[in-house]
Amino acid sequence: MVKVNFFKRTMIASITGAALLLGTSGLASAQNPNKEQKQQAKAEKKEQRQENRAERKQQKQAEVQRPTQQQQQPQVQQQESQVQRERQRAQRSKPQLEQEQRVPRQRQLEQDQGVARQRQLEQDQQQRQRSEQRGGQWQQGQRQRSQQGNSQYSEQQVRQRQFIQQQRLMQYRQQRQQHDNLARQRYQLLQQQRRLAQMRYQQRYLERLRQDQIRLQNQRYYDYDDSRYRYNRSGRYYETNQYGADMLRRAVNQGYEEGVRAGQADREDGVRFSYQDAYGYQDATYGYDGYHVDLNEYRHYFREGFNRGYQDGYYGRSQYGRNSNGVFSLLANILQGIFNVQPY
Repeated sequence: MVKVNFFKRTMIASITGAALLLGTSGLASAQNPNKEQKQQAKAEKKEQRQENRAERKQQKQAEVQRPTQQQQQPQVQQQESQVQRERQRAQRSKPQLEQEQRVPRQRQLEQDQGVARQRQLEQDQQQRQRSEQRGGQWQQGQRQRSQQGNSQYSEQQVRQRQFIQQQRLMQYRQQRQQHDNLARQRYQLLQQQRRLAQMRYQQRYLERLRQDQIRLQNQRYYDYDDSRYRYNRSGRYYETNQYGADMLRRAVNQGYEEGVRAGQADREDGVRFSYQDAYGYQDATYGYDGYHVDLNEYRHYFREGFNRGYQDGYYGRSQYGRNSNGVFSLLANILQGIFNVQPY
């Protein structure tokens, strides 16, 4: 009986425990959906708060950056204007840019040329003064020889020399008028071709001619030199005196200097190699004074020097001559090869 009761109590306890367990499980199952919904709602609220916070943060940043952008706007506009100007400058034609860059170089070159031209004029003046002194010394000696009866020149010979000099001067003046007309025509042509550097060269050459003619009008020369020199040209021998030999040497050197400047001008203008088109070559009279030598002889040797100077100037080299403080002159061996004069 006692065992039966114990067994009953045990069964009842088991059934009761199972029932409690089932009830707890069902209650838990009923509460789980509510809990998940609460967690999901909580997560959504948190996400919403984060989004709101991020949005407010962006608005604050935008408000802070807006004044800065307004301050930077003039700088941006200035930079855009500068970029636009640079684009416009880049769209200019190449000759215009080259012309703008060439102006400072041209001014410096003209200053150097002015100093060199003044130095050359002073050297020419000194050389001609020495020639005049030699002539005066010779005249004095000639008078002494005449008194002694040893004069080599008769009055007839003197008159003959004077007549030849007058003929040379007349020929020079006639050709000077012709070349003045040619200079005006050529200047107009250079203007049409927009050869600015060659125009400046021609103006400089004409100015040197004008100064040379003024100097010649106020200076006297003497051609009564008993020295005798001989030189060969094209297989033929020519005679001259010391004055004539000096003048032909100057013709070669002055032609070389003018050729260098004409060649530099053509190179600057970007035209083809053509020394014969330069006005200095066509004229070839700078430095001629109508005495001592024939005009055609002077022009021949002037052009010989001009040809070589033009090559050095056009190609930017010093094959035939040198530049000494802006004064161009031929090398001694080149000058000797062009004009080889010997006393006899």
